[in-house]
Amino acid sequence: MAAPVPPGAPRSGANARQQPPPPNFNPNYQTNPNSLADNMQNLNLNRPFTMPNSGPRPPPFGQQPPFPQSSVSAGFPVASRSGQPPGMVGRPAVVPSGPPQSTLPANVLPGRPVGSPVSHMPPFGSGLPSASLPSSTGGAVLPSVAFPSSGVPTVSVAPPPAGSLPGSFLSSSPFTGGPAVPMSNALAGPLSNGTPAVGSGALPGPPQFPSAASVSQPPVGPPPSMMSARPPAQASAMHSVLGSSAVSSPITPPLPSASPFSAAPQSRPPPPGSPYGPQAWPMQPQQGFQPPHIPGTAHAQPSRMFGMPQQLPNQAATTISPAMGQPGAPLSGSSKIDPSQIPRPAPSATPIVYETRHGNSANPPPPATSDYIVRDAGNCSPRYVRCTLNQIPCTADLLTTSGMQLSLLVQPMALPHPSEDPIQVVDFGESGPVRCSRCKGYINPFMKFIDQGRKFICNLCGFTDDTPRDYHCNLGPDGRRRDADERPELCKGTVEFVASKEYMVRDPMPSVYFFLIDVSMNAVQTGATAAACSAISQVIADLPEGPRTLVGIATFDSTVHFYNLKRALQQPLMLIIPDIQDVYTPLETDVIVQLSECRQHLELLLENIPTMFQTSTTAESCFGAAIKAAFLAMKCTGGKLLVFQSVLPSVGTGALSSREAEGRTNISASEKEAHKLLQPADKILKTMAIEFAEYQVCVDVFLTTQSYVDIASISVIPRTTGGQVYYYYPFSAVSDPAKLYNDLRWNITRPQGFEAVMRVRCSQGIQVHDYSGNFCRRIPTDIDLPGIDCDKCILVTLKHDDKLQDGSECAFQCALLYTTVYGQRRIRVTNLSLPCTNMLSNLFRSADLDAQFANFLKQAAIEIPTAPLMQVRDQVTNLCINILLSYRKFCATVSSSGQLILPEALKLLPLYTLALIKSTGLRNDGRIDDRSFWFNYVSSLSTPLAVPLVYPRMFAIHNLNSKEGDGSILPSTIPLSSEHVSDDGIYLLENGEDVLIYFGSSVDLNIVQQLFGFTSVDEVPTQFVMQQFDNPLSKKLNDVVNVIRQQRCSYLRSKLCKKGDPSGMLFLSCMVEDKNAGGASYVEFLVHIHRQIQMKMS
Repeated sequence: MAAPVPPGAPRSGANARQQPPPPNFNPNYQTNPNSLADNMQNLNLNRPFTMPNSGPRPPPFGQQPPFPQSSVSAGFPVASRSGQPPGMVGRPAVVPSGPPQSTLPANVLPGRPVGSPVSHMPPFGSGLPSASLPSSTGGAVLPSVAFPSSGVPTVSVAPPPAGSLPGSFLSSSPFTGGPAVPMSNALAGPLSNGTPAVGSGALPGPPQFPSAASVSQPPVGPPPSMMSARPPAQASAMHSVLGSSAVSSPITPPLPSASPFSAAPQSRPPPPGSPYGPQAWPMQPQQGFQPPHIPGTAHAQPSRMFGMPQQLPNQAATTISPAMGQPGAPLSGSSKIDPSQIPRPAPSATPIVYETRHGNSANPPPPATSDYIVRDAGNCSPRYVRCTLNQIPCTADLLTTSGMQLSLLVQPMALPHPSEDPIQVVDFGESGPVRCSRCKGYINPFMKFIDQGRKFICNLCGFTDDTPRDYHCNLGPDGRRRDADERPELCKGTVEFVASKEYMVRDPMPSVYFFLIDVSMNAVQTGATAAACSAISQVIADLPEGPRTLVGIATFDSTVHFYNLKRALQQPLMLIIPDIQDVYTPLETDVIVQLSECRQHLELLLENIPTMFQTSTTAESCFGAAIKAAFLAMKCTGGKLLVFQSVLPSVGTGALSSREAEGRTNISASEKEAHKLLQPADKILKTMAIEFAEYQVCVDVFLTTQSYVDIASISVIPRTTGGQVYYYYPFSAVSDPAKLYNDLRWNITRPQGFEAVMRVRCSQGIQVHDYSGNFCRRIPTDIDLPGIDCDKCILVTLKHDDKLQDGSECAFQCALLYTTVYGQRRIRVTNLSLPCTNMLSNLFRSADLDAQFANFLKQAAIEIPTAPLMQVRDQVTNLCINILLSYRKFCATVSSSGQLILPEALKLLPLYTLALIKSTGLRNDGRIDDRSFWFNYVSSLSTPLAVPLVYPRMFAIHNLNSKEGDGSILPSTIPLSSEHVSDDGIYLLENGEDVLIYFGSSVDLNIVQQLFGFTSVDEVPTQFVMQQFDNPLSKKLNDVVNVIRQQRCSYLRSKLCKKGDPSGMLFLSCMVEDKNAGGASYVEFLVHIHRQIQMKMS
């Protein structure tokens, strides 16, 4: 009999024999950069290492589905991780190999692996030009242009205080190209990032992928560097000793609450879609810019609050001067500001190593968009939980005065960097993890042990508990347990506990995947049905192996067709359900079968479905009845329901009518009622969705459509069940099957969990106000997640219920109970402990730009379906103004009214606010479905993708050959202004979902030929499949696109845009710094904000 293992100790032995990888194991993270495209046999995502048939797996992004005529395949490198992944055993050291590592920053300990980034972006932190420093302010004043009457400011940026600690707040840079997995050398032959036209008839069975030797394969899963083109986060300038400068005096009334949106956030729709709609938005140069009406601008504001210290000379801020004219004066004169002096995102640098705590205090996290490697020293990685403020205000009044929001952005299953240690798994046996007996908080590094370790004090509620006898350990001279550094739960911010029986109401559910395919006439004729069948037949190989994996399939038009897949039958048997008003399901054991039993039947069926319905003339779709019937089949197990839908549901349960025509009329006539078209048409689908969630069925919907499908109504189901909406409009059988396949493959292979419940606990004095995201909520404290994956983010808004003590720490703990794809019940616990402050200047210094903007974005998405767009735009603008007004009144030293002063940490907030106002979701033009998809997408969007959605990255690709050899694959980013777009250039713009490629009118035709194979710009088609040609420029472009796809974990649809036609107008509408039909230019918007602040100050 094996020797007993103490509870909580990492276990070995039995678990080492056959042990699935930890939930965060991702073979896409390569420790050996030299073995990328050659190690297909090591590619095992989401399946245990010891399972049979876990050999070569098709790569995820960049690979087009092999349709019958397909002969090309797009490549980006496959990353794999060899060796047994750590599970419940001691944490192995990550030993880097391959090319020499990049030089570590000053705050990186020697010997710490940082991976081998491919795309080194310019350094972290905004570099300031050298200039003489005026002794009065300690700021570097940049050269400015004189313009006495223009009313346009110049910019000066004050540097970080001398002596600020490394690793403290950096004046960061948003757009980081992030090191992606290095491109493989084994790239030969023509490659394509797209797919040829879908042919009808027999579709291939098992995927036929080119050998790794001949093609550089795309990797499974997200990029090794989980950075996205995002804006800078904390500015680090304000790291100074301000503790002694507070004045204790009575406080005057605080500013009016900057509470952003009145409507209580409800559980909102799922992920959105293509921010770039197909239609163009015409420019209207004749329209003068009218500054948005700002409600309440006439109210007098209170005078400076006592206790708010003056800004010290070494506090950094960005100032925009000189005098901008009298408040309310009309905009006149041409803009003479030097665009290079306005705050803009700066590219970030090589990866930094970020230690979550130093000594006994929390370190502020790096920007969400930067490339960083986390060392968990007690606080969790900011990938899992990020707070909008990295110092917590002691009182609600102080928070209200700041105008900022206090919330957490929780992404509990986020992908780690390849060089980070895996999350440790701890097994306490039958007794389960140690918890506080009052608040039920889990044991964590911030619980304090007293009385020689016999008792512990909960850091969340303050209750003192007895330490379980078998968990007792003596304390060392420092007051910590002697075994603290050996127990992950006492030294790590994130840990995973094995759940005991008390956490289960039933046995863990099996992995069930049910595919539901639209075979109506429109779906068959557009190629959507064939594309769906081909994608499914290829991803079958990616499903987890073993007896616990069950699959089922059904098709639907005006009736529902199930298929009996039992092995005993010679071929699949179709079972038709004609009653679509009161649906039922055949015997569940016939239609949901073990994958190992039915693989051949399933492949045969998927090959034949497109031809079976080729001559169908049924145009109706019974979407509601079909998902209800599929749910009934899955009801006793739960699982994933993947629905492929092409037309508006028109018959049966949950039938919808087209509201689009009515919507166009309303929008053109008046905005008063237009937002109602963004609400579900009725409550039938919502009622169904709540029932689905109750039985742990997670629904993902793939909309392969060429017309209006009422996403506002359909999306209720994915949003409530923890699923997602994928939107392919207008669906193209030439270019979209590749994205459909890659999206489906990532959906199935990404790290994920089933039947999850999540709760966030806070210290005394703070409580959870609301949750927002894709989930179902039955009780106030918990959210139910039938499905949760690495891409889903949940917004948790917080509020004060008591005062906090200055100098103490405020703790947050997120607990996620879920089932892994292998059927293990786990509790993932993430802990974050942040200092409390009574000083307003500390709040501005510690603000997290990425988290603050993601909060803005999600609050706006919540409001869009319930309020007129003008009102939402005003609310967003006011949020920005109130924050800057508070900083100007209470923290800034500059007294000149002619200067707009921006806190260093939030200097890009006006730019991102303007970009949000001009985004697809808040523009007046555009289709109802596009806007519905946008706010659904935003509801679960991760923090690193929030800024790129509204402020995309733009690169010049016509001069890739002349790029400096700095080691990075991505070229430097370009500001989103038409000033930077030349007629002889070709530009690529990406926002995490789509890629636009723009051709100037006088571009060099030789470059067009090399990159795209066209002999003239007039040949550029609307439906576009990127291929790799045999020349260096084409290879570099493919490398750039593949790196972006890796970073975004998305295949990205491509659209070509030409100057002078509607597609060109679409591209120019994304130039958010220009004045256009969507709103003011960046300079005008800064002037407008400054005027509003002056009015409120006076």
